[in-house]
Amino acid sequence: MRKFLILAAIISGMVCNAVQAATPDELYDYVWKLINRKYVDPTNNYQDWNSWRYKYKNKLKTFDDCYVAIDTMLASLDDPYTRFLDEKEFNEETTSIKGSLKGIGTQIGIRDGNLVIIAPIENSPAELAGLKADDYILEIDGKSTKGISIDKAAERIRGEKGTTVSLLIKRENAEPKLYTIVRDEIEIKSVSTKMPIETQIPADIQYIRLSSFISKNASNEIQTILSNCGDKKGIILDLRSNPGGLLSNAITISDMFLKGGVIVSTVDRDRYKDTTRATFANITDKPVVILINKGSASASEILSGALKDNHRAVIVGEQSFGKGLVQEINKLPNSTGMNLTIQRYLTPNGTDINKKGITPDIVVELTEENIKANNDVQLKKAIEVLQGMTCISQKNG
Repeated sequence: MRKFLILAAIISGMVCNAVQAATPDELYDYVWKLINRKYVDPTNNYQDWNSWRYKYKNKLKTFDDCYVAIDTMLASLDDPYTRFLDEKEFNEETTSIKGSLKGIGTQIGIRDGNLVIIAPIENSPAELAGLKADDYILEIDGKSTKGISIDKAAERIRGEKGTTVSLLIKRENAEPKLYTIVRDEIEIKSVSTKMPIETQIPADIQYIRLSSFISKNASNEIQTILSNCGDKKGIILDLRSNPGGLLSNAITISDMFLKGGVIVSTVDRDRYKDTTRATFANITDKPVVILINKGSASASEILSGALKDNHRAVIVGEQSFGKGLVQEINKLPNSTGMNLTIQRYLTPNGTDINKKGITPDIVVELTEENIKANNDVQLKKAIEVLQGMTCISQKNG
């Protein structure tokens, strides 16, 4: 059975078996062995990995000592997506797949050493407060984020419903601005057919907004829509600000559109290449336009890359985020866990998009002025392109 691999920093599919109890020394060594056996870079960031194994031998008196030692060891890999999770963090991560989160609802990452928002979750407190993809988080509750890890930042941002968190945000070409946001319990709704900005759209176009690949139900929801859009002549698939989720969802949804061809390839530390192909079980042959932006990451990029390289869809929008690394979540002793980068992925044409992203076929920028005027120029372009691909009526529905 194919492993479910995580592609976003907060979500996971498969949990590996592990012993239930260990001493601090044993837990540290367990993590060392996992890196030594599975980490995608066999050079471990060009260092002597053996030097870490006994570095803290008999010095770890408590589990807090152990966690600090593990974090220090993992930091040497310079990989923000390989992260140790204590019991609380691991529980939050594995329960998020069930469809709810507590906090403000934003996906975060590290870019050039700085904490950045990949995308806010749709209708979350973060989105409603005005946070956007590519916003840099300079401070959390007055404390600098310089040098912070993703998990530590997430720990500071999360909290109980009704409490507040203050984020100092730096946006391109703007002065830093302080946002105070009330935390909430966020239900993750992956699929919608409602327009993000009021836009007239022909009645014979099926619009699908996929905001996340996190939920196990995402593929089934897409399948239901595609199976019931027989009266539509074309499809707009909106992946803007979709930060990713389960690789299995990206593969399954890609398969719904493709008649054969490669969906994605993964390459591990031993340079073993595993290629996943479409199964000829496509649901629709209707023309497709995909919308992406700089908040489209990971699984969004796999789906976009699969349909673009197979000439199955036209991509409209902005350059995507560029996360081409695959994480596996591992259950460790004492109810802890670790997200471990085990593979790089390539689009069907063999393109490594990590730190580069997917380039749209048609580049259209959505400006602040467009948003304020409720003028979704990207969606309008998608409609125009789709009309040119089909006999879709020019009359608005």
